Amino acid sequence: MTVVDQVLGWFSGSGVSQSGGWLPGQRQGVARQSARRRWINRRIGFRGLMLGLAMVCGPWGAGSAATAAQLTDLKGRVVAVPDRASKISIDDGRFLVALALIQADPVKHLAAWPRDIHRIGAATYAQYKAKFPALDKLPQVASSAGSFNLEAVLSAAPDVAVVSVGSGPTDAQMAQLKAVGIPVVFIDFFDNPFKNQETSLRILGQLTGSEAKASEYIAFRRQRLDKIAQRVAKLPTKDRPTVFLEAHAGMTRDCCNSPGRGNMGEYIDFVGGHNIGADVLKAPTGKLNLEYVISRDPKVYIATGGAHLEKAGGLVLGAGYEQAQTRASLVKIAQRQGIAQLSAIEQGRTHGLAHQLINSPIDIVAIEAFATWVHPELFGDVDQAKTLAEINQRFLAVPYTGTGWVSLK
Repeated sequence: MTVVDQVLGWFSGSGVSQSGGWLPGQRQGVARQSARRRWINRRIGFRGLMLGLAMVCGPWGAGSAATAAQLTDLKGRVVAVPDRASKISIDDGRFLVALALIQADPVKHLAAWPRDIHRIGAATYAQYKAKFPALDKLPQVASSAGSFNLEAVLSAAPDVAVVSVGSGPTDAQMAQLKAVGIPVVFIDFFDNPFKNQETSLRILGQLTGSEAKASEYIAFRRQRLDKIAQRVAKLPTKDRPTVFLEAHAGMTRDCCNSPGRGNMGEYIDFVGGHNIGADVLKAPTGKLNLEYVISRDPKVYIATGGAHLEKAGGLVLGAGYEQAQTRASLVKIAQRQGIAQLSAIEQGRTHGLAHQLINSPIDIVAIEAFATWVHPELFGDVDQAKTLAEINQRFLAVPYTGTGWVSLK
């Protein structure tokens, strides 16, 4: 029995027998079994073998992996990872923005990505590809929006597989990856963005040797958050205006996507608003019916959108869109039956925001925009455009361009 067969055989949950053959229930062909064995022979080397042995041989195996570091991921798992991961795989293209904050070349550490161009927008993808052509040649793994593809990750052979909370591999798949020296780390910029931004960025910093840059950006963001928090803390509850945030405005004909408890609703709470979605939606996101929105008659209306809504005739913002085009799309959204009759629309407290400004570590730009929209009297000195300009100049390897927000007054 070869060493590779032994390592595979230790993980009976992976569907491999002690002889190296696949268990009948797995319905794996001989060709796939052979391909897997050839890949492991190439991949495992000394480090992969020692990681496999460490799982079954106790102290001797653990001692051989002494060069590994540890981190705690967003699922609370303590994970042994290389001191410096030369290559990682990611399951969401929006992680590129996070990497671009802390790396001069956000592509050099990528072993694979999902090529989910729609999530970052074609214009943003073109900007990244123009500056970093290697992006276009990277292997493809499954997006977090779908099922985890074990074979694709194995083929890409990353040092660490970075995946999104709420998706990713099963326990059995993680065991298979660990057997060949590929730890799995969960991060989150999307499910609970307000809560998990800093930790997720620190994890990426540790994995790519960019701890100092990650800490610098986190301090930059935290300083601005503290300024808002200090002013909002003095607000009585009665002075928190009702806010309706319609996510992906115009995606479908029916109304209305909204944050509930958590998710983007946390941003509204933080800047001193009252999210009407949280009063009826128990989950982080859901749908409100138009009658409910009309009955609450919110004082502030905020719509989010992006390039992904252009074909549907929804709100478009972000890279590739000029102010006039973005403003016209917001006017169209605001003129829909029922929405047009809201006090927020009639009084000119109508705003649009690029959705990608929330689903990334540059969410401080969105938070500052929310603050000026919800409490213009408190935050007249806050300038999200200036903040974005500083982020572009000090941090982002690929500057954020286009119209990130718009208001109707």
